[in-house]
Amino acid sequence: MSRYCSQCGKSRKACICAWITSLTPNVELVILQHTSEQHRPMGTARILSLSLSNCRCLVGEDFSNHSGLNQLLSEPNVRHYVLYPNAHSQSVSELLASGEDNQTAGHNAKTHQFKIRVLLLDGTWKKAYKMWQLASNLHHLPSLHLPEDLKGDYRIRKAPSDNSLSTVEAGYHLLRLLEPAQDFSPLIHTFERMIDFQIANMPPGVYQKNYSAK
Repeated sequence: MSRYCSQCGKSRKACICAWITSLTPNVELVILQHTSEQHRPMGTARILSLSLSNCRCLVGEDFSNHSGLNQLLSEPNVRHYVLYPNAHSQSVSELLASGEDNQTAGHNAKTHQFKIRVLLLDGTWKKAYKMWQLASNLHHLPSLHLPEDLKGDYRIRKAPSDNSLSTVEAGYHLLRLLEPAQDFSPLIHTFERMIDFQIANMPPGVYQKNYSAK
């Protein structure tokens, strides 16, 4: 028997599958995952792909010629956005206030002729920046950013600032804002349980020394 779960990819001892809750948002998420994140034991993108029925994960570094991504981008009747803060990005709240995409307010997708698809970059800030620079096929898409006052709770991984979010936190807050009628809190509950498990299994003093003083 393999030491790793075939579903979540984590060791069987650290398997998160029992904590996963199936959710079906109207908005579709596509995770563009840096190759270095694919097998990280504390990665969070897997929580999104396991929980959300219409979420998929593509792996690479330079996505400009990624056939799977370019096929998605060429699909008709889809409005694509990139969740990536930059000089030209629009806040999710501004998008909602503009009324440009009524579907993102949680309306039934079947009543619309298009669907919303948001691309998330999964990697460290440095690697995500490199991915963004390389992926010229994303630069013509409208980009979004989350509220700047959000606080991340990725207590077992170093972050450049307090408002740095893990991939699952970013996905949660994005969906929470775009579809307020649906409860996406199970994403955060799974995330928190995964963190608590990892901390409980660290050698004595490791968490206090390396993470709790952040």
